Amino acid sequence: MRRDGADVGWSLVVPLKPLVRAKSRLSRATGEEFRPRLALAFALDTVTAALACTDVRDVAVVTDDPLAGERLAALGARVLPDTPARGLNAALAHGAAAVRARRPGAAVAALNADLPALRPAELELVLHSAALFPRAFLADAANIGTTLLTATSGKELEPAFGGPSRARHLASGAREIVAAGVPSVRRDVDTGEDLRAALALGVGPHTARQTSQLGGGAATGADGTAVADGQPPSRLRTSGA
Repeated sequence: MRRDGADVGWSLVVPLKPLVRAKSRLSRATGEEFRPRLALAFALDTVTAALACTDVRDVAVVTDDPLAGERLAALGARVLPDTPARGLNAALAHGAAAVRARRPGAAVAALNADLPALRPAELELVLHSAALFPRAFLADAANIGTTLLTATSGKELEPAFGGPSRARHLASGAREIVAAGVPSVRRDVDTGEDLRAALALGVGPHTARQTSQLGGGAATGADGTAVADGQPPSRLRTSGA
């Protein structure tokens, strides 16, 4: 504990819908069989990388999915039920409150669960920048949404995720983090095109295993380009890469 009352290290809050409903926009690219499996793989790779980040003390996952909860807890995450059941932002506020019930001085960050290419070193760079401001956020690769929102000790998270959340977080007074060299922290995956971009960056082992099974028509995006060809992606990162 520092003299200012803040605990050392960030606590991350990761929200995850029940897998049966998660990543619905991926169905067209991957088919219904693989969509929930990919959603779980994304979350597993995201949490694995987050826990490997030097500046991350712990990760709390807010989910009501029993399979996801079991698998993520096995990685070392704390799993919390979505008690509010009022959507993404309520789940994040609930997770942040649970973290601070244990550690009142915790610095808290909300992190998307769909960052399969996440690299611990890039997350560390973003968190270092975020620590300079009471509240801060990182826009997604499209500069429309948000992949990370932070609040230092004593500040409320005030999440406003969903759709054009970059504009809402700016309007709320959060400082936008503009950092070069952190594409893996910005690359969330909602569509087949997003998945191809993540594969180009190099995804974690759970996502790599699932995408290696994609092939044929089920592996094409809206423009007809293959997401994967039945072979493992050319770049596979490890959790510590």
